[in-house]
Amino acid sequence: MTVLRLLLPLSLAMLAACSHRPSVVELNSEGECPQRLQLGQSLTVTLPSNPTTGYRWKLKDSAAAVLQARGPEVYSTPEQNGMVGTAGSSTWRFQAAASGEGTLLLVYQQPWAPEVVPVQTFECKVIVH
Repeated sequence: MTVLRLLLPLSLAMLAACSHRPSVVELNSEGECPQRLQLGQSLTVTLPSNPTTGYRWKLKDSAAAVLQARGPEVYSTPEQNGMVGTAGSSTWRFQAAASGEGTLLLVYQQPWAPEVVPVQTFECKVIVH
């Protein structure tokens, strides 16, 4: 067997490994948008949050045309910080369920005052191939 016959399959395997996207994409800011996903790939969105201030993230548009929610929002605080009222993070999990485009839209506002302009907005275009 020639060296070329050995190197060609190895080279193709290495190239395929380099182009492989992770099974879970983590998104923490709008600067990472637009986000391109492959069908079946998971997307995790994590945003800073502090419900003790009265503000909560609300999912206004879940990009349901292309993403499927994998559960409700999960709020967590840093384990090393045992102080009451400190900020943590809110996390949502989705899976790319259909090809196309959609927009994830979350707003940070007080739930009892939906008519007030949100103090923060997170908007991300999602493209699924």
